[in-house]
Amino acid sequence: MNDADELALLQTVRLKGRVGRAELTGPVEDCVAAGLLVDAPMVRLTDAGRVRLVELLADERAVVDHDAANRVYERFLVVNGGVKPLISQWQLTRDAAGPDEVTAVLDRLAELHREVVPVIAAAGELVARLGTYADRLDAALWRARDGDMSWLTRPMVDSYHTVWFELHEELIGLAGRTRATEAESGSGG
Repeated sequence: MNDADELALLQTVRLKGRVGRAELTGPVEDCVAAGLLVDAPMVRLTDAGRVRLVELLADERAVVDHDAANRVYERFLVVNGGVKPLISQWQLTRDAAGPDEVTAVLDRLAELHREVVPVIAAAGELVARLGTYADRLDAALWRARDGDMSWLTRPMVDSYHTVWFELHEELIGLAGRTRATEAESGSGG
């Protein structure tokens, strides 16, 4: 198994916590055989898998331009400053939202989405696997625009909020930061 495929698989499992085996692609059998993943209906990382993932992420960061990664992350934070309150407000008011409110939320999210796509492209230039986040966010946005607003914030699927959170985690790590240091600085979200 190659390191890139192993990293993508282990990071997916880490970000999601537990993943249905049918949802996974990549060297699942190899990682199970190597003791990196627990083979169960809901796959999760083993302790050895966590250690291996830390190694793979460190190797990835070692070849990335640190200043460029920080610039991408800072650009992301600007857009995150609009997405975070929009999603939070939607979660508080969705049950009482009428058609006008739904349209307003989707229109604003579409504007923010257009702003983040170039940021994702820049991240993808640094680390190719990050470029897939644009397609995942597109898919969630279109499902919501198609009338299923659960694709905005529904946990356990690739809802906009879920994918956004995963992208945020990826960019924090790529920039060599942690969620704890981001919370201390007020940048986390």
